[in-house]
Amino acid sequence: MNKKLLYLLVIVLASCGKGKNSSSNVYFTGEIVNPTASHVVLYKGDNIIDSAQLDEHNRFIFRFDSITDGLYHFNHAPELQYVYLKKGDSLAVRLNTVAFDESLVFSGDGEEINNFLLELFLANEEERSGINSTFKLQPEEFIKNLDSLANQKLEILNTLTEEGNFSDREVKIAKASIKYGYDSYKEKYPFVHRKYTSDKKIQKVPENFYDYRKNIDFNDSDLTYLRPYYNFMNNHFGNVTYMNCKTDCELQQNLVRNRMHFNSHKLYLIDSIVIDKELKDNLLRKVAFDYLLKSHDSEKNNETFIEKFHTLSKNSRHHKEVDELYEGIKNIQPTKSIPEVYVYNGEGVKMSLLDISKNRKTLFYFWSGEDKRHLKEVNKRVKWLEKRKPDYQLVGINVKTEESNWKGIVQTSNLKPEMQYRSDNFEELTKALIIFPINKCIITENGKIINAFSNIFSNTIEQQMSGYTQLAKN
Repeated sequence: MNKKLLYLLVIVLASCGKGKNSSSNVYFTGEIVNPTASHVVLYKGDNIIDSAQLDEHNRFIFRFDSITDGLYHFNHAPELQYVYLKKGDSLAVRLNTVAFDESLVFSGDGEEINNFLLELFLANEEERSGINSTFKLQPEEFIKNLDSLANQKLEILNTLTEEGNFSDREVKIAKASIKYGYDSYKEKYPFVHRKYTSDKKIQKVPENFYDYRKNIDFNDSDLTYLRPYYNFMNNHFGNVTYMNCKTDCELQQNLVRNRMHFNSHKLYLIDSIVIDKELKDNLLRKVAFDYLLKSHDSEKNNETFIEKFHTLSKNSRHHKEVDELYEGIKNIQPTKSIPEVYVYNGEGVKMSLLDISKNRKTLFYFWSGEDKRHLKEVNKRVKWLEKRKPDYQLVGINVKTEESNWKGIVQTSNLKPEMQYRSDNFEELTKALIIFPINKCIITENGKIINAFSNIFSNTIEQQMSGYTQLAKN
């Protein structure tokens, strides 16, 4: 049993029964240690409700005469987290951005449900590696382990419900956070099991393996932006689409995943089943982004797919995002000049990527000061590549790190200062270079793109960096 959840149980039970504010006014206040932005933004779904500036003591306050009860999230760039608000709440939060989620704690009216949801999130993060190690088990044993973990948390929730003052909506959201979180692993099981065991075929599962699917709600607006629910939906439709394609569709070379057919099939399946409009649009957007970012398909197929997406999605903002992504992808195809994006060196001098890479063979890689483990692995890989490919300059571009912190990291991480740059506009950089995933690297020669979708940890990275001189000249 997770010790944090047990501790939370004691605290919440001790707080139950205290007087509640009968007013409909809502206060949400907080203090942020080591702030990374000047303000906090409160969202309901995709919509901004309000923003609040930090004062000289790094505190903020939101006040509403009334509010729709439900799940919100607050953003202090680049981090965000849930907050459940209801009429009469006077809720305070304190956190330290050095360990955003781990340091976060709620107090005041409304603290019980918020601390419970937070501890569920942290417990699930702690369990992740342990659960991943069980994917190699047979399906019966795998289900048994997951159900045991879920039941432990449901028992705590039941105790809090009986003794505390959770509303019906709060109980529903907490229960969904538990159940959909574990059911999401079940949706991934056949594919991850095959990977872990090196089986060539998908593992057959017992007939009752997916019994929980009988209770899936595809039309609950309270859950639309609940992370476990949304992640479950993505995994569920990926699983069902794959199985349907495998049995019902005519496939070329027996390929299912990461092609226009699979993703188009997934679009139509979501459209035919999901009722809640926001959930449907969000899932359709996710399919479009996955296809464009991972498939690297032909321009003709991309255009056909986007037409299908536009037909099904009713969200014009999502249309714009997908179209911008597609245009960005078209702009970084082989033989094209690297986009005129500007970054800064350690002296504060502004330079374009084209200036940095002209007349040289260059590999651009990306890192963030927030992920020390990733930086360590990237740094090790870069030093290995420098020895193997001395004709290349390996240029690091930092994202999402304050300038002073970036300079300190460059000094203490044994990076070559003359090969390090930072961007002060992550959104512009991401749109222009399509930075996904963070392991991505871009190979250029004389400022022309050779491969804009490589991975610095790829087993074939050396081959990708060799023999492209003629391509770069074209």
